[in-house]
Amino acid sequence: MTVLTGPCVLEDRDTVLAIAEKLKPLSEDKRVDFYFKASFDKANRTSLNSYRGPGLEEGLKLFQEIKEQFGYKLVSDIHESYQAKPASEVLDILQIPAFLCRQTDLLVEAAKTNCKINIKKGQFLAADAMKHPVEKVLQTRGVDEVSYINSQEAGVWLCERGNTFGYGALVVDMRNLILMREYAPVIFDATHSVQIPSTGGTTGGNSEYVPYMARAAASVGVDGFFFETHTDPKSAKSDGPNMLQVDKLYKTIDEIFAIKEALQSL
Repeated sequence: MTVLTGPCVLEDRDTVLAIAEKLKPLSEDKRVDFYFKASFDKANRTSLNSYRGPGLEEGLKLFQEIKEQFGYKLVSDIHESYQAKPASEVLDILQIPAFLCRQTDLLVEAAKTNCKINIKKGQFLAADAMKHPVEKVLQTRGVDEVSYINSQEAGVWLCERGNTFGYGALVVDMRNLILMREYAPVIFDATHSVQIPSTGGTTGGNSEYVPYMARAAASVGVDGFFFETHTDPKSAKSDGPNMLQVDKLYKTIDEIFAIKEALQSL
């Protein structure tokens, strides 16, 4: 099972390395295909004054340090097409943010790299609409037919976090996990699924619901999970309210595997 996890954004070096150290047991778990995730630039923050990260150049230097020190595979968002090539020289997965999942130039430039591509489904889109972003990446990589197998072989994933319906929260339709797996392997974004977008100029959330959402997705069946985690979520510079504290992350992952094993025994 794939697990993408780490702090929302690259904070100061000491904090990031401390979180990376805490995740070492997960990286050594033979059940898990582990990727360390953080953003070098959160270009979609609600407020102009919110912390965005160290930027592309400094962020990639810190990612390289993490790779050399811990041997982790790495994933980060890209927001502009010019970022794809330099980011691909350090990262293993390029993540396409939800609000940019239809941006052709961004998808094409990402597809021209050797990285896997994790496309987050926009909160404004139905599951079947995600066939088209997958198609853009596959065609750029020389594959004409959209299918789970073709996407798996070409390194294209879809990521679900829920939809907005106008009442200030994300709602996850678990049918989307089934529908999108017709097009590509599906990663469930458990921590972003409990966000409360843009409350008072910042994004809120209910992290206590994360284990429940993860367990529900595990019972439906997905290819992996995305969790944002931190040693101290209350001090996190982005998305603290929906993050899991590292110890709770380990407990949640054990619960996911217990569900998978129970289903396999039926």
